[in-house]
Amino acid sequence: MINVENIYRAKIRLKDIVTATPLTYNHNLSEKYQCTILLKREDLQVVRSYKIRGAYNKMAQLDPVQLKNGITCASAGNHAQGVAFACNQMKVHGHIFMPAVTPQQKISKVRSFGKSYVEVILHGDTFDDAYHQATLFTEKEGKTFIHPFNDEKIIEGQGTVGLEILEDCNKTIDYVFAGVGGGGLISGLGSCFRQISPNTKIIGVEPEGAPAMFEALKAGKVVALDTIDSFVDGAAVKKVGDITFAIAQEVVDDMLLVKEGKVCSTILQLYNEEGIVVEPAGALTIGALDQYRDQIKGKTVVCVVSGSNNDITRTEEIKERSLLYEGLKHYFIIKFPQRPGALKEFLNHVLGPHDDITHFEYTKKHNRELGPAVIGILLQDPADYPQLVARMQQHNMHFQTINDQELLFGLLI
Repeated sequence: MINVENIYRAKIRLKDIVTATPLTYNHNLSEKYQCTILLKREDLQVVRSYKIRGAYNKMAQLDPVQLKNGITCASAGNHAQGVAFACNQMKVHGHIFMPAVTPQQKISKVRSFGKSYVEVILHGDTFDDAYHQATLFTEKEGKTFIHPFNDEKIIEGQGTVGLEILEDCNKTIDYVFAGVGGGGLISGLGSCFRQISPNTKIIGVEPEGAPAMFEALKAGKVVALDTIDSFVDGAAVKKVGDITFAIAQEVVDDMLLVKEGKVCSTILQLYNEEGIVVEPAGALTIGALDQYRDQIKGKTVVCVVSGSNNDITRTEEIKERSLLYEGLKHYFIIKFPQRPGALKEFLNHVLGPHDDITHFEYTKKHNRELGPAVIGILLQDPADYPQLVARMQQHNMHFQTINDQELLFGLLI
């Protein structure tokens, strides 16, 4: 584990740089889960995520020669912003490698925080692609690489989140839920709690599409995932660090996986009910609470809201993924008889009174009895779906569901 004294030193080092973010009681979540839910609001950090803590702590300990030669980093977004902010504060030149699929909002913020001190280089489709290119550039140019998670000084900085939680909470903390990408946050936070509040349970949360730490802990060694879903971009890595993995083995009590659709529903819930704007990775911990409903009842629970760097252009996709997860949106390919009145019969006899057509594509095929249409239907209640399917079967509709066919479905969302 990281020595808690080093985390205290990092806190002193960061005192004029980072915001001591609030630990706030959430009434709605506490009532829903019948416990005390406290949110550690790292989304209110100076760069809108906790990543500045580790980045600045690492760079503040580089020697003058390293600072003069400049630094590099690889990031899906939030670490890049922390490094860029540190570069500007310390007047150090940096090359920042990011996946080409990084939301434009995050790229713009990196440039804004770093100003003339940083150059953004977009490469590959995942963090791992950008990381590989960054390491090649670092070696060739003689730079110092600022790792996003697999570095003890980075982990010490992230551990200051744990110190602030313990300083601000005047009661025993039973559970802390923290999102996991490469493992820097949970390694630092977990080290802090194990030494100061050892009875607190540390629960890690990953997106189901990128379970790198989950699989590593299950295998007892670091494993590289073949593919990942990069939607939860702040926590989507193919492989965790060897340092973070070793610490996680000591400090993590459980790892949970959250479906990407559940993450989207949580984002919308936080915005609509709390006025809190979070990015997908920032919603992981709250999205995982349903899985621990029985264990946390009557307990004091802290959820780290890790960041709020969300791109508004992703809103429609977030809404769509949420509707799909909730069982409210369904897509079909339906073959209609090519005669007048066939669609009218579908509307009158198959579509339910509260069902709504949100997508319709149809082109008449000549010299054929049946013509295919792609139809998206929005339900008022997921329980209405079996009746919808039963009515299509009853009226001898030729149909095929698309939701579970990845390639076809990818054309629609």
